[in-house]
Amino acid sequence: MSAKNAMALIERLGEFKTGLYQKDFLHTWKQSDADCRAVLLIAETLEEMWRANIDARVFRGGLAVSNFRDKSTRTRFSFASAASLLGLSLLDFDESKSQVAHGETVRETANMISFLTEVIGIRDDMYIHEGHEYMAETSRAVDAGFKEGVLPQRPAVINLQCDQDHPTQSLTDLLHLQKTFGSLDALRGKKIAMTWGYSPSYGKPLSVAQGIITLMTRFGMNVVLAHPEGYDVIPELEQLAGKHAAASGGSFAKVHSMEEAFRDADIVYPKSWAPYQVMERRTALLRAKESKQLEALEKECLAHNAQFKNWECTEALMKLTNGGQALYMHPLPADITDLNCAAGEVAKSVFERYRVPTYKEAEHKLYVIAAMIMLTRFEHPARLLKQLVDKASPRRMV
Repeated sequence: MSAKNAMALIERLGEFKTGLYQKDFLHTWKQSDADCRAVLLIAETLEEMWRANIDARVFRGGLAVSNFRDKSTRTRFSFASAASLLGLSLLDFDESKSQVAHGETVRETANMISFLTEVIGIRDDMYIHEGHEYMAETSRAVDAGFKEGVLPQRPAVINLQCDQDHPTQSLTDLLHLQKTFGSLDALRGKKIAMTWGYSPSYGKPLSVAQGIITLMTRFGMNVVLAHPEGYDVIPELEQLAGKHAAASGGSFAKVHSMEEAFRDADIVYPKSWAPYQVMERRTALLRAKESKQLEALEKECLAHNAQFKNWECTEALMKLTNGGQALYMHPLPADITDLNCAAGEVAKSVFERYRVPTYKEAEHKLYVIAAMIMLTRFEHPARLLKQLVDKASPRRMV
């Protein structure tokens, strides 16, 4: 049945004309609706092929290079799994063990790691106004290297989370919603509450919230962004969410009440992030290596956070949602009250009820990343996938 399902998905994929071939995937909002839908279709196809024991290797050599400039579990292993699924060898690039530590430029590093590389995945999310720029600089460097004849091919650069967006997470979330509610069309008119949640730590990136409000508004959803006053995200991305909502027939609103956001919501997404202005201050201090001022800022922010411990996804709040049955979502790891912290984003009982769905949601990410790789590296991915399903070579012997 999985092979049959895969073929049906491939037929639908053939209907979409995408613009990702030989390009990068840096901002979800700069990709067309067709690009986003194609990512979801290929991700679903690859998942069906895996379950049907069909080999999905489209490469017979080459590297997938990952550069995680911040800590990661799910995205790191998802990128590695995606590379393996498609037949690439993974190289996890550690800057501390490279000549970057001795001042090697981004341009030089990008070229030196790219001779046999098909894709470079980068996470750089902690420095506001810098994470995306680092990825863009890497993109320009490999582009120039290819045009100058240094590189035999131009590798794709994929955003594994920056200061502005988290494309692999938001598209994973969209795929999870599609599977939960039955289709993308079924998401129209659904209310999703993207809310801040209390955390005993500070300095968490804004990119998950920004990715959700800018993507879900494109699919006709009614998106509510909720946070305490002062915990703003990047203003331009709020404006972009409003434009997407107006174009899709959905809506976008901002409130300063978790209760208001949860009321009649179909989906709730409580996730901590640091205020935009705090991240600007933090970045400046980090770059200036002002350790004492950084310590003072952390104490200040933790004390400020503590004023909003009531911003927790509780059973009482869940009862305010549509029929009391809203879908709880989180990119993980969540700050779970009375489990991994004394007070956090979500009550232990709520998280436990949705733990298995959030784990299953996380599984989709490896296929989303693999889909991005395929779309950036192959002009006709539907044709290629059909050949693989027709051939039906086993990925493992049984």
